[in-house]
Amino acid sequence: MEIAVTSPAGARAARDHGADRVELCTGLELGGLTPSAASVEAVAATGLPAHALVRCRPGDFVYDAEEIALMAAEVRSVVASGAAGVVVGALTAEGALDTGAVTRLADAARDAARDRGRPVEITLHRAIDQSADPVAVAASLPALGITRVLSSGGAATAAAGLATLAAMTAAAPGVQVMAGGGVRTADIPALVAAGVAAVHLSAKTRAEPRRGGTWTPLGVAGACAADDTHFVTDPEVVAEARRALDAAAGRPAASGGTSRPALR
Repeated sequence: MEIAVTSPAGARAARDHGADRVELCTGLELGGLTPSAASVEAVAATGLPAHALVRCRPGDFVYDAEEIALMAAEVRSVVASGAAGVVVGALTAEGALDTGAVTRLADAARDAARDRGRPVEITLHRAIDQSADPVAVAASLPALGITRVLSSGGAATAAAGLATLAAMTAAAPGVQVMAGGGVRTADIPALVAAGVAAVHLSAKTRAEPRRGGTWTPLGVAGACAADDTHFVTDPEVVAEARRALDAAAGRPAASGGTSRPALR
């Protein structure tokens, strides 16, 4: 079970309530952006494997040469800062996997990890869900040495993409297919039955504002909710998902929120 977090506090909540690893990003409300090196260091210090999302901007996944070069540098930075893995992806304008860009990002991660004498994992993120053929993209991943793929099966939610997730699992032997995208704890049994290797949740809730009085919106008017708040990790959702995953996999429930090995 992987939990998307945006802070060391979120990583500790995930760790203490049963997560096997975290995906660290910033700007979760934008779909996730690259975290700072300092954030990676702090989250890695919690002891839970931290995989850093590397995405230089919101929007589509079609990148120009400058953006790819920037993300390659970000990949090297987060790995040097202690990330156990990176989460990357890129598409062509036609909706195919941009294998050149993905290979460059993966090679940057492996080079940075080799310099530090440790392995690194490579996850292809949900760019696959905007591709023209998610199953064909999945089938290309073993040759690229990709560790896992995060996907909703090309649907709005992973629960709606079950059939495609199952097809991706069959098409990509040796690549872990991780279901993510609107995952609720009630969805977990069906996802496990479809054969996915892991589940990914944001387990987020809105934080309580820390100040009173009026709040002046920043940025473009109307671009965000009129709440002076942000998202944080909800430990109760993490624990509930852990129980659902253990039950679906036929494992005894963990006591005290102890994490268990990820599904295989």
